[in-house]
Amino acid sequence: MQHSLRAAALSWLRCQAPQSFAMHTSASCWHQPKFLRQPWKLRCFRQAMQACGCAKLGRNGPPSMHHMSEVDFRHVHAKSAAAQAPTVQKEAQAESSASSELQLYNTMGRRKQVFTPRQDQGQNISMYVCGVTVYDWAHIGHARVYISFDVLHRYLKHLGYDVQYVRNFTDIDDKIIARAKQSKEDPLSLSRRFIVEFHKDMEALGCLPPTLEPKATDHVPDMVATIQQIIANEHGYAVDGDVFFDVASLPGYGRLSGRAQEDNRAGERVALDGRKRNPSDFALWKSAKPGEPTWDSPWGPGRPGWHIECSAMIRRLMGPVIDIHGGGFDLIFPHHENEIAQSQACACDHDKRQMDNNGTDFVRFWLHNGFVNVDSEKMSKSLGNFFTIRDVTAQYHPLVLRWFLLNTQYRQAINYSQPALDEAAERLYYIYQTLLDTSKALKAAGSQGEQAQQEAADDFQDSKGEVGAVLQQVHHGMCDDLNTPLALAALSAPLKAMNDLLSTKKGKKAKGRLHTLAQYQLALQETFRLLGMQVTDPQKQLDQMRQLALSRANMTEEDVAAAIDKRAEARQAKDYSKADAVRAELSKKGIAIMDTAEGVEWRPTTPEL
Repeated sequence: MQHSLRAAALSWLRCQAPQSFAMHTSASCWHQPKFLRQPWKLRCFRQAMQACGCAKLGRNGPPSMHHMSEVDFRHVHAKSAAAQAPTVQKEAQAESSASSELQLYNTMGRRKQVFTPRQDQGQNISMYVCGVTVYDWAHIGHARVYISFDVLHRYLKHLGYDVQYVRNFTDIDDKIIARAKQSKEDPLSLSRRFIVEFHKDMEALGCLPPTLEPKATDHVPDMVATIQQIIANEHGYAVDGDVFFDVASLPGYGRLSGRAQEDNRAGERVALDGRKRNPSDFALWKSAKPGEPTWDSPWGPGRPGWHIECSAMIRRLMGPVIDIHGGGFDLIFPHHENEIAQSQACACDHDKRQMDNNGTDFVRFWLHNGFVNVDSEKMSKSLGNFFTIRDVTAQYHPLVLRWFLLNTQYRQAINYSQPALDEAAERLYYIYQTLLDTSKALKAAGSQGEQAQQEAADDFQDSKGEVGAVLQQVHHGMCDDLNTPLALAALSAPLKAMNDLLSTKKGKKAKGRLHTLAQYQLALQETFRLLGMQVTDPQKQLDQMRQLALSRANMTEEDVAAAIDKRAEARQAKDYSKADAVRAELSKKGIAIMDTAEGVEWRPTTPEL
């Protein structure tokens, strides 16, 4: 919706009033069109005005603005979207490659690079993503990470690769031990309980299960062996039952993050310790403390440090070199920097011959997703703006959260807010309703509908027709470093065309109606499958979204039905102001009343403020 609004705004502004807007950047008076009274719509429009050269925008604008109705707005958009939509995404498309090759932004190289598998691996791809520390409910920041890499997992499979996707669980850690003490629970029992809940969240969000999900506690012997090799290669040292990594022994430390060794002293989970050779040295093994889980080791009982688990599990399960390593931006330093150091430090000559960059890189592509901010502030428990996945899915369909996250490219920061979720819910409802209405129309057409669907399937196989054209745009977006907003933008024109055709049963448009409906239906379905959005039962998704909309509005179906009856009575009595008031009151609660040929219906919408 935001992309189409902004495209329409640009179209109208550029076609109708380019000079007017240059002259009236601080006009003294204007009447804001009614359809722009929703804050998010106005925000999109203001962005478009700024794009047209308006440097300063407040409540003022050109006097002629009040002449434009929503009908005008949509009409101009429909006529010029094809010509003007590229303007909206000019910056993104300037960086895009028309190539069909997959390009990914490599944090190590700080640029996009064409992704190809290692020559000796054929179509086999190895991908490791750092998992959660299981001491609490997963939050929306976790959702961002694992949806982003689920999309990459799906797209690599779509391209024909055989993907070994490994995502770990940190099931023993200082945070787990502290939480277990608070809840008077065994640390390992606590972590097992939250692993179960995490899996439920991932399933609800539509994430495919990884190939392997190793737990740190199952690989302690591998960690001990890795630490022993690091010590043998003179990159680690033991002190009083603890083992530390000697950061100064690796001159290349800091290549990934660009940060100096001394920065590590303030890094997460790194404590100042006078026994260290250097304040930036980090723990590989921690000696036992009373009441904590421990394992035997050559240095005495204790438990592994945080960073060593990923290095050891990757070596054990995936080998000395992997294709892709992912996680959030917050893991670049110190975690991933320390992983690189450990893996380089324990590598033998045979391992180094397989590594890139003269035996120093055990990962070919480092990928990192952006942060989730809440109302433009960093999400934090201390600020009281911390939301778990369960908090969100209690109010919105899980696929609404997925859709919301996919509308921002994975490397960019994203601002979470309830209005933004409302907008995502409205857009997704519109898409599922379109898919459902199209299915009904094709089914009602009998054999003609079946023939249209078969022709669409044939065109899909041959990458022809409308379905081929749409999917080509989708794939160009995906090949541009998983630019999901660009991929989703390719669906805007087909969705509008489908709804136009659903209401067209006579005239020139009706002749190829079923053909075009079937083509666009398949294009939408394939795109949704590619992005992990459920498409097999639109009615089920719509029903669930309606129930959640009622819950947010604190209403029942009966309440809405009563309001509709009240409005009908007012209309019958020609008391139109009262009828409008009923409709407006429902709209404030996120319930839109629709007058259709079949009668009055309602659907979820963005609540009007």
